[in-house]
Amino acid sequence: MSYTLPEFLAHAIALEKEAADRYLELAEMMEEFGNRDVAGVFRDMSRFSKMHGDDIAVRVGGIELPRLRSWEYRWETPPESSGDKPSFIMTPLNALDYARANELRGMNYYRSAAEQSADAEVRRLGGEFADEEARHAATLDQWIVKERSRVKLAHHGASDGGL
Repeated sequence: MSYTLPEFLAHAIALEKEAADRYLELAEMMEEFGNRDVAGVFRDMSRFSKMHGDDIAVRVGGIELPRLRSWEYRWETPPESSGDKPSFIMTPLNALDYARANELRGMNYYRSAAEQSADAEVRRLGGEFADEEARHAATLDQWIVKERSRVKLAHHGASDGGL
């Protein structure tokens, strides 16, 4: 599916807005769980997505973007959203895995748009945006390792009486 530059930018702005909203939702959930570290990560991810969306809006400049209605987007679910609402029973590790999967979907979406487009600027921007999503996934990978270690230590401490 080949995008024109205005179509691609309209989709990218919508994708980043959805990602920012979803990460803010996850941050609020983690705050309810009392896990401020993971809530902070999600607030950062929300801020990064908002900043990315703002950067895209600046790149738009004078380009007139199509005003797409929900049924006009070329996806059933925005790529950085699994379509499922996060659950309040989700553990911090589940939430991090959830966010990582969303980032990878976003990365794959941008890569696919770049590979399939006949427009050189869409190819360039799609590759650039995909790389940014890959960096987000790598950040989440680091947090996943930390959270697994924390859970393992907490479990180990509980099983040996804290010794």
